[in-house]
Order: sequence, then structure tokens, then C-alpha cells
Amino acid sequence: VQLQASGGGLVQAGGSLRLSCLVSGRTFSSYAMGWFRQAPGKEREFVAAISWSGGSTYYADSVKGRFTVSRDNAKNTVYLQMNSLKPEDTAVYYCAASDTYRSGSQNAMWYDYWGQGTQVTVSS
Repeated sequence: VQLQASGGGLVQAGGSLRLSCLVSGRTFSSYAMGWFRQAPGKEREFVAAISWSGGSTYYADSVKGRFTVSRDNAKNTVYLQMNSLKPEDTAVYYCAASDTYRSGSQNAMWYDYWGQGTQVTVSS
């Protein structure tokens, strides 16, 4: 299984970006998907997750109301729509897939496959 994240970039505070994560393989629809981020000098943190069916979503308190996670199983892709971006959202964003915990989890240990990351920089 390979994950390819894209869509990062430089944006001003208050702006928006949409991240995408394309997952190879025929069993994408069976995976829960998560987004995590890591800022320089900080530990990786949970951002959002979505269950295998898309019926359940989870968000970190810091992004709730601003970010939306969704998936298109026909395109093997999970998205993270990020609105009202703040400088503190600056980080490398990683997508991850779990076939262990299909309902979705905030805990990185439950994810089996990881993408390479995409840089998001929010200027003030």
C-alpha cells in the first residue's frame, strides 16, 4: 500500500487549502484514514480521521470547525479541506491508513501505512 499526499503550499492566514491523499491498492474502502501533522521541534499530532465508510469523523479540538475530512472511495482518495488557516497550522501534514482500527482513531499507533508528507505554511 502506498500513500501519496499532495496539495500543500504557502497561504496567508485566513486562507484555505485542500490536501489530497491518493492510496494505491484495491482495498482503500476498507481502511480508516487519518491526517496528522508535525511542526518543527514538536511532536506529531492528530488532526482528523474518517472511518472506512465515511460515516464517522474525528477532529482535534484545535481544528474543529475549520477543517473537514472526507473520502471518495471510487477515487481511492481522502481529502482534508482546511479553512481559516492560522500560522500555528504550519506543519508537515501526513496521511495514514489503518486496516487495524477501521472506525478511525486519533492514535497514530493504530495506523499501518503512512504517506510522505506535504508541507503547509501559513504566513501571518
